[in-house]
Amino acid sequence: MSRHAIRTAVLSLSIVAGLSAVALAPVASATSTPKSTTYYVGLGDSYAAGWQYAGQPANTELHGFANQVDAALAKQGHKMTLENFGCGGATTTSILSTVGCPDPTTGGPTYPTTTQEAAALAFISAHSGHIGLITISIGGNDFDGCVGNSSPAQCVLAAMPTMKANVETLVSDLRTAVGSSVPIIAITYPDSILGEWLNGSAGKGLASLSVTAFQAIINPTLAQAYATQNVSLVDVTTATGAYIPWTKTTKLKPYGKVPVAVADACTITWFCAKAGDIHPTPKGYTVIAGLVEKQYHSLVG
Repeated sequence: MSRHAIRTAVLSLSIVAGLSAVALAPVASATSTPKSTTYYVGLGDSYAAGWQYAGQPANTELHGFANQVDAALAKQGHKMTLENFGCGGATTTSILSTVGCPDPTTGGPTYPTTTQEAAALAFISAHSGHIGLITISIGGNDFDGCVGNSSPAQCVLAAMPTMKANVETLVSDLRTAVGSSVPIIAITYPDSILGEWLNGSAGKGLASLSVTAFQAIINPTLAQAYATQNVSLVDVTTATGAYIPWTKTTKLKPYGKVPVAVADACTITWFCAKAGDIHPTPKGYTVIAGLVEKQYHSLVG
């Protein structure tokens, strides 16, 4: 064999070997998959949406408790993408049966052709195995109208069976969709009606009734409903001082000496400053977010 033939044979073998090596080597760019996104799903009413008061500045809703929980957990290594389906004015009935949302969460998904629950369930199904947290705030609008009722206590009692049944349906559907391991955390509400204490003897009577309603009727009903599907219920009412005896007082501008429970209600909600608005102030949402965050860590570490 001539030198030229030998060189040609060697070159051919080298090319074949090289092509074989390329063929056998793993192609990282084609086969590697980026880390999957984990989602935080928020559901509920104006508390879920982060609403504060009529005429609020643009993007104020982005200070809601869900946004704060999402940001705090991300800093701690639990990064999730928030999908907040919250709808201002939602009740436990509307979340299950009303199509669309007239007051959706700022930046949240819209669902003009389906209900809030169905929209959330469809999202969960489309991202099966990638849901890291669900939070719920619902029920307040079921009994909020009782404040102006001639028999507020009876009004609250009458609202409970429907509220309980609807919550049980909602959490049963959610638990079926995500399984037993995904944390679902719900909240109760601060007793903003304590702010009525500032409105004379009639207001004090209504404030007193509100404490009884939350402690003996509303929160026990929510607790029973959520317990059916192992949903963690954060007692915002207790944590925000609603049950502190009225004998414990403090000074609150511009009202002077008031019970601590009343001062707390005026500080964490807009009830006193914005003519009876029941929604949390920025401080109030921060308090709620802290409670939800703490509960999340108690569940997942």
